[in-house]
Amino acid sequence: MQIKFTKMHGLGNDFLVLELVTQNFKVSPELIQKWGNRRTGVGFDQLLVVHPPSNPKTDFRYQIFNVDGTEAQQCGNGARCIAKYVSHVGLTIKKSLQMEALGGIVHTSILDDIAESPYTSIVRVDMGVPCTKPSAIPFIADEPAINYVINTGTHDVEFVPLSMGNPHAVIIVDDINDAPITEWGQALQTNDRFPEGVNVGFMQIVDRQFVRLRVFERGVGETLACGTGACAGVVAGHLLGKLDDRVKVSLPGGKVRVMWPGDSSMVEMTGPATWVYDGELRT
Repeated sequence: MQIKFTKMHGLGNDFLVLELVTQNFKVSPELIQKWGNRRTGVGFDQLLVVHPPSNPKTDFRYQIFNVDGTEAQQCGNGARCIAKYVSHVGLTIKKSLQMEALGGIVHTSILDDIAESPYTSIVRVDMGVPCTKPSAIPFIADEPAINYVINTGTHDVEFVPLSMGNPHAVIIVDDINDAPITEWGQALQTNDRFPEGVNVGFMQIVDRQFVRLRVFERGVGETLACGTGACAGVVAGHLLGKLDDRVKVSLPGGKVRVMWPGDSSMVEMTGPATWVYDGELRT
């Protein structure tokens, strides 16, 4: 059996995209791991699977799978790529979409008038309202607070936990180039206080409107970009009183713009989604 796929990326956070709207196929963790191998497969950070909507208020439903086969709740770069994908292949003529993932519904808008290439679209995504309630992240805490400290065995690490549809822990560092990304990332991901694991962001605040960020993701490791991680970083910095409402976030793969006025407002992220190539998988 052969199934068509598309390779895409958002700031270097790369995806294999499958549509199961016109194709019929069952994805398994074993196949995801096989396809995700960068030496013997296609290679990607996450697999994105597009389905017909299950909610009458949405246009599409999508799933996000990490390269290890585990399912993720949300992916900001992935949401932008799916919006570009369904428009490009003619699954919809709409430029604004409501799309449902495990982590909730997102609204996307394609802003092609400022795109630099037909293979790249600039997409704005309303990522939903961030959640700092420990039980909803989930994060085990004795009492609610903005920031907490966990001992890694060698260091006390201070961080802000929150959910952007998936769990994040944001650590403010002086210089992201010197930050112990893997050591602290693994330590927090495997800590019992994060029962479902966590994406760990390391954020250097340059000024109130510009930050640098690296993210160690669940089931993947460090990636070139993480959309929900960028949103989580801006929310954390805003909660700490260190960032303004509109912030440019520089990740290893490029830049996105994030806006969050605070309180119960939605987080808005704008950035590129790029088409790389099409292919077929044989199963």
